[in-house]
Parts: sequence; structure tokens; C-alpha cells
Amino acid sequence: MSIDLKTIKHISKLSRISVDEQKAQKLVGDLNSIFKFIEKLNELKTDNIEPLTSIAETTLKLRSDEVKSKDIREQVIKNSPQDNEDYFVVPKVIE
Repeated sequence: MSIDLKTIKHISKLSRISVDEQKAQKLVGDLNSIFKFIEKLNELKTDNIEPLTSIAETTLKLRSDEVKSKDIREQVIKNSPQDNEDYFVVPKVIE
């Protein structure tokens, strides 16, 4: 696949982004080199390769869930901008 100047101008018109002639010429070269690289990647045989979540072969250390602080409801509600005994009240943001 290759991109030409006409395609760049069409895309810039659709996206409502003004692109001058010099930038359009640079984009043609840049996008064509990106597409060439993608075509090279598509030639790789990846049938028997497992997907990676990270390049480092480490596992996360697991820890047990522990409650560190109990009964802090009163302390949290005390920081509310408005006084209320039941829940944390914040100012309305959306009208």
C-alpha cells in the first residue's frame, strides 16, 4: 500500500486539519515508510507464538488482602465539604 499527495490532502480535508504543501510531502514519505515497515511485520510467521503482556519474564508477587484500618467512617465524613452524618457530600459539578 502506498500513500500519495492526493490521499494526504483528502485525509486532511476529512479531518479538518490544514496541512501545507511542505508538510504534506513529508507526510507522504513518513506514512509510506510506516506502511513498508508494517508490510515487513506481516511477513513474519507468528502462528506458534504466544502473545506477550510484557517482555520481562517475571511474575507479580502476590500478597494477602488485609484490612489495615477499621472504622474510619467518621474520619472520612469529617473531611466532607458539607456537614452530613450519613455520607460524603461534594459540590455539584454538572448542572
